[in-house]
Order: sequence, then C-alpha cells, then structure tokens
Amino acid sequence: MEKTAGKPIRCRGAVCRAAGEALVIEEIEVAPPKAYEVRIKILCTSLCHSDVTFWKMPSSPMSIFPRIFGHEAVGVVESVGENVTDVKEGEAVVPVFFANCEDCRDCKSKKSNVCTAFGYSPIQGMPRDGTSRFTDSSGETVHNFFGVSSFSEYTVVDIAHVVKISPEIPIDKACLLSCGVSTGVGAAWKVADVEAESTVAIFGLGAVGLAVAEGARIRGASKIIGVDLNPEKFEIGRKFGVTDFINPKDYGEKPISEVIKEMTNGGADYCFECIGLASVMNDAFNSCRGVRIAFVSHCCIHPTGWLNSSTYIWLQGWGQTIILGVEMHGAPLSINTYELLRGKRIEGSFFGGIKAKTDIPLLAQSYLDKELNLDGFITHEIGFEEINTAFDLLIQGKSLRCIIWMKK
Repeated sequence: MEKTAGKPIRCRGAVCRAAGEALVIEEIEVAPPKAYEVRIKILCTSLCHSDVTFWKMPSSPMSIFPRIFGHEAVGVVESVGENVTDVKEGEAVVPVFFANCEDCRDCKSKKSNVCTAFGYSPIQGMPRDGTSRFTDSSGETVHNFFGVSSFSEYTVVDIAHVVKISPEIPIDKACLLSCGVSTGVGAAWKVADVEAESTVAIFGLGAVGLAVAEGARIRGASKIIGVDLNPEKFEIGRKFGVTDFINPKDYGEKPISEVIKEMTNGGADYCFECIGLASVMNDAFNSCRGVRIAFVSHCCIHPTGWLNSSTYIWLQGWGQTIILGVEMHGAPLSINTYELLRGKRIEGSFFGGIKAKTDIPLLAQSYLDKELNLDGFITHEIGFEEINTAFDLLIQGKSLRCIIWMKK
C-alpha cells in the first residue's frame, strides 16, 4: 500500500454514462486523497434503492453523468491525506453518505444527526471543494455519488464520511451498516425509542422496513405489523420479527388505517413509512394511536331531565409516525392538526437518527453479541463484473441486499 500512497491509482470502476443505462466496467484513475480525505480499497459493496432511484432519474439537476454510483460498502484504508488522524493505513472502515464531523453544533447535540458543517447533497462532489477524484481513460471527469462512489475498486472519501469498524465483524455484514440497515434499526431505536410491549406498523417491507422490524423485535414490541403489496414479504418479515401482515389488495376499499386500528385496539403506538409516497405517509399517520371517540348509547341525567343520549369517550393520542421514505414527486402531506393537539406526532428521519462514528460501531457490536440479525438481509452474492445483475434483482423485488465482491 505504501507504494501507491500519494500517487494516482488505475483500477476498475462501474461507470454509468446515461440515466437507466447499464453500468460499464472501465479503467478509471483515482486521485490521491487531499487534506482530510481517505482513499479506500473497496472489498465489497451492495446496492441500495437510492442508487437505483438516481440511476433511473431523467434529466434534472441531480442527474449528472458519467457517474460512479454506490454508497453501501466496506473497505481498507489505502492511504490518508493531511490532517487525518481518525484512521490509518490498513484499517477496516465503512464509508457512509451522511456526514458526521463530530465538531459542529448538531453533531454534538443529541437532538439531531444532521451535520451542519457539511450538510447533505446528492449532487455534490467531495464535500470540501465540490470536485471529483475520478477520471476515465480519456481524462474526462467521472462524477461522485453521495460522497462515496463505492462501485469502484478504489474510492476517496472525506474523513467526516468514514467510520472505523471492529476487525471482528465479517466484512459482508459490515457493508450492510453503511445505509439501509442502520437507517431502519436507528429509526426504531433512536427516533421512536420503541419500548417493550408496544405495537408497531411498518409500511413497506424492503430492507429499511425489515430493519425497522428487526429493531422493534430486539426492543420487545408485542405486535409488529408489516404492510406491503408483495405477499412473499410476510415469510421474509417473520425472520425479522414481523408478527402480522397486511396486503392492502386484500381489503378492497376499506382504509388500511381502520384495519390497523382494529388489530391494535385504537392504532399502533409507532408507525414507520418506508416507501416515499405522501399518500402512504397519510395512511401511516392515520394508523397510529390517536384521538378516538367511543359512542355508548344509554339514558343519562342532564340538568334539564333524563335524556337518551351517548357518552363521548376521548382517548389521548400518543401515536408517533416516523417518515423514512423520500417523497420524490413533491406531493404535499395533509394531516388533521387537531390530532396533533391531542398528542399524536409525526417526525421525519434521515439515516434513522444515526450518528455514524458513534452508532455504527454499536450496531456492529450488537451483531457480534448475536443480538442484531444481519445475515438475513443478504439474499445474493455476485462478483463485480456481474454488477448489473444486482440492479435486475432489486428492481424485480427478488433481493434485499446483494453483496458485490470486488474479487470473488
């Protein structure tokens, strides 16, 4: 590794040159890291729905090509730039798309995991200067993605996006902690703080939704309801603690919120939206425990005399809805503000409230302690040359996480 430090490295990268086009394995050049940067030799990477979303995206300010996608990965530090003290050559690291500088007000606060020193932008290059560290064989710039670009044998990542991990955790399991699994488990543990015997409803049983279920299972939730249009997701969900399954197609015109209220005696304590549609966000909010009126017909005493009337029983609403899906269509969310006044809550969450540098090592330890199920998320493993197969599997709904090995 010392022989390449400070020099450009030529290696293979899976380059996307236009929206929706197959990735092509090309020879690229990866520049050495600048100050506060780390060059990483990627060992394996995986495909997330966010990669597919931006890969499909037609012409827009966020569609920049040619580009190297990928943001879930694990690797080994090849070299570091000036002022990097957190990691050193040869250490195992996980690159993450969400910065954690540990110095800004928000990174130091328990109330937020959004790093205000670097923020978040899917169209930026390296966070400190906005440029890329990739060029193709003709010298053309190949753009970065999410500050990671892991579909390359080597990549350069800012130190604010790098987490050192225990060498004890298998590298394919560590890879999963870069994004999806951490987002779901973090939402259950850090955002909702799910407690034992609570009821949970999860809208969308992709990798993130199943990770929410896993987090709720570990916390001891008594009922974990999965809502998904794919009936096969129930058997998959059982591995992660899903106790009940709802396929909206089975209930015709009946609102899903009514189904969940009947199953939970008034609404789930926690609802998680993991799809990214405003209509589903509304369903989730309407499904969590809230203001409820029970009508009991009877004769009652009134100052003016006996009346045949009804008693109105008001139940306090403490239900919480956590939004994890990204609404890509710009559709607004409409909710009943009176329910907010009575105690219901709705909260957005990026990366599940996870502070990468402190929380990812804790998740890794939870796996090593045989508490957190990571093995179940890996449904396929392929070599780097087959990377387009990973896209096919995810789009067809056949995989949760496909591990892509650089050298298989």
